[in-house]
Amino acid sequence: MIKIKDVSFSYEGNPKNALTNVTLEAARGDFLGIIGQSGAGKSTLTRVINGLVPHYYDGVFSGDAAVGGRATLESSPEELARSVGSLFQDIEGQLFASVVDDEVLFGLENFGVPRDEIESRVEYALAAAGISDLRTRAISTLSGGQKQKVAIAAITALKPEIMVLDEPTGELDPQSSRRVFETLRELNEKHGVTIVVVEQKIMMLCEFVSRLAVMNGGRLILEGPVASVLKNAEKLEDAGVNIPRVTTLALRLREHGLYDGEPPANIPEAARMMRTAVHASL
Repeated sequence: MIKIKDVSFSYEGNPKNALTNVTLEAARGDFLGIIGQSGAGKSTLTRVINGLVPHYYDGVFSGDAAVGGRATLESSPEELARSVGSLFQDIEGQLFASVVDDEVLFGLENFGVPRDEIESRVEYALAAAGISDLRTRAISTLSGGQKQKVAIAAITALKPEIMVLDEPTGELDPQSSRRVFETLRELNEKHGVTIVVVEQKIMMLCEFVSRLAVMNGGRLILEGPVASVLKNAEKLEDAGVNIPRVTTLALRLREHGLYDGEPPANIPEAARMMRTAVHASL
């Protein structure tokens, strides 16, 4: 589905690599979270996936990248957009219409979707994003979380195989952030959409994604199932990533011989870990 091999890239005018020898794969149906401190190369990596690098951003590119079987160097971002839906950090700059219904229609009409399919696509996308009740609302009256969902619905209506989201909850409160991630999980689990999401909130990622990729200084330093990545506490800290407190607790319990399982990624798993630890201490 997504295959990136030995990709390096430096932006024009900046000799320092934004990406260095990055190799990453995501299979159909994956829910991949990308994390790392500011400047680690996360956004540039998403631009490689959707073809904006190197087509829209000038610079020096090397390596190979393919998405849905298409080499990104040989396909324009417009061509890739038929299978890759992208959500950027600036949501306000990605919304074009004044009403929710028109926003979802906008992409369908621009991609030439047959008229007899449009209504069913709009209904499908609004339902998938959980905002069917907002269809006639003015976008200016919506909350930040609702606007995020409108943008997700507009992408979903195009039925992409892959969705790439760059910090979709950066400006949202915890409750709105959770609602956005619940929407993404539903698209992933019920509709089979492959999700790649850049996010700073590691606890949120650990609860929803199936795999984590950790960037540091333009390099991919860790990648794999959430539990296996969380074991590498020192590497995560060196990369400027604050590991979840439940993971820190697991490591301390392991030091005292009270727990030898996988580090928990969320509160329910932490609760099960504590029951195991309490039983071991008796």
